[in-house]
Amino acid sequence: MSKTSDVIESTDVMANYLASLKQFIAGGFGGVCLILAGHPMDTIKVRIQTMPTPKPGQAPQYEGMLDCMNKTFRHEGLRGFYRGMMAPLIATTPINAVCFFGFGLGVSLQSDGSPTSVNQLTPFQMYKAGMLAGAFTATINAPAERIKCLMQIEQGSKSVAKYKSFWDCTRKVYATGGIRSIFTGLTATFARDIPGSGAYFLGYEYIKRHGNMLFNTENETFVTLLAGGFAGISFWIIAIPADVIKSRIQTAPEGKYNGFRDAIRYLYTRNGLSAFYKGAAPVFVRAIPANAACFFGYEYSLKLLNLLL
Repeated sequence: MSKTSDVIESTDVMANYLASLKQFIAGGFGGVCLILAGHPMDTIKVRIQTMPTPKPGQAPQYEGMLDCMNKTFRHEGLRGFYRGMMAPLIATTPINAVCFFGFGLGVSLQSDGSPTSVNQLTPFQMYKAGMLAGAFTATINAPAERIKCLMQIEQGSKSVAKYKSFWDCTRKVYATGGIRSIFTGLTATFARDIPGSGAYFLGYEYIKRHGNMLFNTENETFVTLLAGGFAGISFWIIAIPADVIKSRIQTAPEGKYNGFRDAIRYLYTRNGLSAFYKGAAPVFVRAIPANAACFFGYEYSLKLLNLLL
């Protein structure tokens, strides 16, 4: 092999490393945008998913999404919608950074080695690249969502809350069962994030690739926002059942469920299939703006990084 070929190969490798680094940074910024736009409806989703099953003749805690929103605002004000936001906000930069890095890695493994060569992939290959991203992020997602969900289900004033802050909640959860308690719901998180992330990136790339023709527009920002919203819908169509199970496991008293399969049996026995779709309304209301904001932040921070680096 000639020296010229060695130099070209070395340059290509450095370019791919730099592209991966840019995806990592831009993914983190996109995650911040997602949390800021979507956390209020995420709180409503978690509260509906984890409310206790009413006894015969007893009214449910919430009649639906609007009732939950009304009671949250009436008893806690706007602050109630942002309970537990610190946990995902602290974790979102590494989570989304790793997510977009993982997708880029999945792309590079199935293309010419570049993390940006997504146009070389078939739809199934894009789905597999997204699944790899989900596998990367689930391990970070599980502990962050354990703390987030515990704080979101609390109601009333801060003075009577069991958990005073993100760090207080983390400390108390760790004290009850160590690292094992922090990672409660890990299996359910994998069951949600791996197939869901495959659909997420496939949905986004499909609209990005065909959006101009589908919507008869040359407006790149409009297509990016539509693709991000569609990505969110694609994720949750697949992920809602596993997300319900995850939320129930992560907020249940110690020992209530003996693992992922036991939680499935418990919910199905008492409430049937409908139990696995609790909170679907706020999930879909949140999915479009939150994920549109995520990909908007990702794409435009990536453009800025390409100008700077």
